[in-house]
Amino acid sequence: MSRTRRRNRGSYGAWALMGAALLVWGGTAAPATAAQPQWTITPSAGAGTRPATDDGRPYIYAEGTPGTVLEDKVAVTNPTKKPLRVTLRGADADNRTDGTLDLRKKAKDTGAWITFAEKNVKIPARTRAEVPFTVTVPAGATPGDHPGAIVASGGGRDAGVSVRLRVGGPTLAALTVEHVRVKDGDSIAYDVVNRGNTTLTPRLAVRADGVFGSVLDRRARTLPVELLPGRRVTLTEPWPGAPALDSVDVKVTVTAGGGAADSATTTARFVPWGVLGGALAVLAGAGCAAYWYVRTHRDRRDRGGTT
Repeated sequence: MSRTRRRNRGSYGAWALMGAALLVWGGTAAPATAAQPQWTITPSAGAGTRPATDDGRPYIYAEGTPGTVLEDKVAVTNPTKKPLRVTLRGADADNRTDGTLDLRKKAKDTGAWITFAEKNVKIPARTRAEVPFTVTVPAGATPGDHPGAIVASGGGRDAGVSVRLRVGGPTLAALTVEHVRVKDGDSIAYDVVNRGNTTLTPRLAVRADGVFGSVLDRRARTLPVELLPGRRVTLTEPWPGAPALDSVDVKVTVTAGGGAADSATTTARFVPWGVLGGALAVLAGAGCAAYWYVRTHRDRRDRGGTT
């Protein structure tokens, strides 16, 4: 069997926060107070390739070719005064529509490849239990990133550890930008699709040119999104200073590591309908008044001529 190999690859902030998403995905969390310490699940110190003193992994990183069996451990710590029972399961990571990380309800990828030495674990009071597990990469697994998680359920709540699995083989970083549109006159919405097989951290640049020149020019900045392979997300860029009256060409450019890049454009027309509506109402009122005045004086003149 092959041991897991862990590497520092890019930003892992979103992955380190996956535990918060686990609580949203399944179960309800018991209220946490200083008097009631909560049990935790973490990557086991000393597992993998680093010695225990140099560990402190925010997630589990594993890499292997199709057909490989990878080994690692998780540690469940029970600081309470009572024994604890937890159930372990694997899960697949996913993106919500807005780009935030979540878990799929049914595992079909990495989560389904995880096997625990013991799924139902009893941890005595004030004790830590280390649970070995394996990740069996299927012979037909596609190369690239396969994000997942290990979820523990017990004591009325869920918690978990992120698993970043990289299947060996050719990798491709690619994305597309689609369906750019201006919403409500004060924001720009757009879709980003990960067309490759690696996790991407997008960078966004936006430019808008009106009739008399540039009205918006935002340089590229990193978005707080980890876009998983094959996923589509819909993102929104605020535009509080949009013009009141103009015809604008908007260009959205998204880039990411590995040379992934794409742009898409749209045209938006800004018309102050409220102001125009008020002006039209005034003009309509003035027209009616003028018509009434002319008609009234004409009727008086006609009656005067008749007598």
